Amino acid sequence: MNKYKGMYIVRPDLTEEKYAQVIEEINKIFTDNGSTVDSVDVWGLREMAYEIEDFRKGYYVVFLTTASPEALNEYNRILNIREDIIRHIIVKE
Repeated sequence: MNKYKGMYIVRPDLTEEKYAQVIEEINKIFTDNGSTVDSVDVWGLREMAYEIEDFRKGYYVVFLTTASPEALNEYNRILNIREDIIRHIIVKE
């Protein structure tokens, strides 16, 4: 397992409770696949450099994880099909 840094942007039109639920669900992807989420840094609602899917703002979340390849594949698979995630990325530290 390797250390990774990831970020995802959530749609800006959700409630605070929904944001917390999305963060919890994404963290669960890693814990369900034998990995750990070492830290989560919520940046909150920020202006984006350019419009994505008709949104000018997004709710940013940055996290550190120690993950297996299976967890990374599941993270990418799920975030690609979720409609409440605008963009996501994960890179090896």
